[in-house]
Amino acid sequence: MRPTITIRGKLYSFDTPKVMGIVNATPDSFFSESRTPDYLSIKKRIEKMINEGVDILDLGGCSTRPGAPEISDEEEYERLLPALDVARSLAPEIPVSIDTFRASVARKCVEEWKADIINDISGGTLDHAMAETVAELKVPYILMHLRGTPADMQTHTDYEDVVADVLKDLAFKIADLRQLGVANVIVDPGFGFAKTVEQNFRLLDCLEVFRHLECPILVGISRKTMIWKTLGCTPAEALNGTTVLNTTAILKGADILRVHDVAEARQCVALTNCLKY
Repeated sequence: MRPTITIRGKLYSFDTPKVMGIVNATPDSFFSESRTPDYLSIKKRIEKMINEGVDILDLGGCSTRPGAPEISDEEEYERLLPALDVARSLAPEIPVSIDTFRASVARKCVEEWKADIINDISGGTLDHAMAETVAELKVPYILMHLRGTPADMQTHTDYEDVVADVLKDLAFKIADLRQLGVANVIVDPGFGFAKTVEQNFRLLDCLEVFRHLECPILVGISRKTMIWKTLGCTPAEALNGTTVLNTTAILKGADILRVHDVAEARQCVALTNCLKY
């Protein structure tokens, strides 16, 4: 049986995998075509995702690509405001996730805009107030695996066994979150974050083992390095590769696909739903 979470007091099922659409309210995210630094571009992107059947909107105001300049909590929140306004105006029924590692930003988005989910790429390591904040806010929490910081993470790839080490790290953090009273946890192995290309493929190949954590599994591999470096292309040319690996992820147990391209991900879901797996 697939795990469930509670959103807005209602049970949210993953009997069918969900598609989470990436909305980068930033001028510098790694995939240039996903950047929406102003109100009109944000509105256009969210409208397109809604029309294509997005299940969850993931709004981010701070790029975590290597080399991205640091910004303040205040600037991150200011960037998120137009995206929050558009999402709530156009589709109040669609759950909104906030992609942030800062507890103060998470709190403002939940308390002032009723954001539904907090998506923390650091798993609480970059802001130690995050776990208690999420427990207090009583919203689902996406726990991603990361070593180091976005600036230095690729110097922290010395795992004894990448699958076992990531699984163990997530298990310990889930236990800590449960003790604080966080009831709804989604796990993300952190593809592309403190992992080599080979380690990313090993994690994907062994994705089923993360079922032992008894939490929904999120996979975010859209247009990432593991695709375009392997194929010798650019992020802009990595859609077909993304579709191949998203399909693989579903077949190996992914509950949520975090993507730039909603229509293609929905096709992955529709076609794999026709299989007996």
